[in-house]
Amino acid sequence: MNVAQIIAAKRDGKILDDEDISRLVAGYSDHSVPDYQMSAFAMAVYFQGMTTHETAVFTKCMVDSGERLEWPPGHTIVDKHSTGGIGDKVSIALAPLLACCGVKVPKISGRGLGVTGGTLDKMESITGYRTELKIDEFRSIVNKNGCSIASASKNLAPADKRLYALRDVTGTVPSPPLITASILSKKFAEGLDSLILDIKWGTGAFMKTIQQARELAELMVHVGNEMGVKTSALITDMNQPLGNMIGNAVEINEATDVLRGAGPSDVTQVVFALASRLLVQAGVHSNLEDSEQKLNQLIESGEAFEKLAAMVESHGGNLHSERYVAKKTPLTLNESGFVQKVHAHQLGLAIIEMGGGRKQIGDPIDHSIGIEFLVQIGDRVEPGKPIANIYCDAPTVEHAAALIESSITLTHEPIASPELIVETI
Repeated sequence: MNVAQIIAAKRDGKILDDEDISRLVAGYSDHSVPDYQMSAFAMAVYFQGMTTHETAVFTKCMVDSGERLEWPPGHTIVDKHSTGGIGDKVSIALAPLLACCGVKVPKISGRGLGVTGGTLDKMESITGYRTELKIDEFRSIVNKNGCSIASASKNLAPADKRLYALRDVTGTVPSPPLITASILSKKFAEGLDSLILDIKWGTGAFMKTIQQARELAELMVHVGNEMGVKTSALITDMNQPLGNMIGNAVEINEATDVLRGAGPSDVTQVVFALASRLLVQAGVHSNLEDSEQKLNQLIESGEAFEKLAAMVESHGGNLHSERYVAKKTPLTLNESGFVQKVHAHQLGLAIIEMGGGRKQIGDPIDHSIGIEFLVQIGDRVEPGKPIANIYCDAPTVEHAAALIESSITLTHEPIASPELIVETI
């Protein structure tokens, strides 16, 4: 079967043979399959979907298009992936906590996507921190410290990197099989034994409904386990920011607060839920209670914070150096009521408008920009009482303030706060 026939078969809703999927990805990797044919295939998948097995085969072929990290025998390699949200700084606290428990965490992260912030952008607000590493240096830092947070090497799942760029300009990004293959191919190229997923849903997430989040989580878990990597997922709420801080330097500061035992309760809850389940899944602990007890000990002793500091030092950074944060402007409302809804997407837009995120690929980022969001769903708002602090030195602060103000919907009736961790899959 030639490439045009493979595209036509998927267009017509047929299930592809393993060999056809392998032939397609191999051709795309060696450039014998041009971008226009792969774009047509992506559109066919967008409309017709893929079976779980097809998605697993497609993911494996993406992994096989490049190098796969290898690790010394006797080590357990784990990681976590989040689909992203407003104020999601979980990885920064999670990686050193896991590393303190004897597992290795080769954390390959990304930059901001749309209104959601990127872990790499946040890490680069630390003085001297380098995110671009060669594979040997990345492996060396993981072996030395137990964890590293860095960008993906061009040699890891290179076919996915090219396909993602195509999806971004052809309207085929929101396809569960293609999302699954893209995320898992990069993760499995890390040489993982175990993976946990944080699938977020809500106004500040990529998946706007819980049903969409559930379908993606189930597909990714099934594909991961079919490929031989122990995989599970949590569905978590992103109908409001996670934590108080949104931005880059301010989120690093809040993540370090978590490791000092002084972080926001919601961030700590998600960090502990992901870490404890991953440690049980990887066989480090036999139950969640033992995992949570160990995590608390690592924070109380300061060991987890020192692990992060050591990792940062290996990347050329200094976690102890003060990070500049722009001047603070309080924001108040002129009305009272209970917070009924937070349009978290607006908060991400506000960060971008102030220069703390990108409007186009390659735009520079002002790491000092940030928002401290002071209310949550169910809180009572009073006139003159700040709902947020805006950190910005530029005149765009007024536009940002309007976006933040528009993000809050008030009601006169008391309302319950939403459940943070919705499901485990």
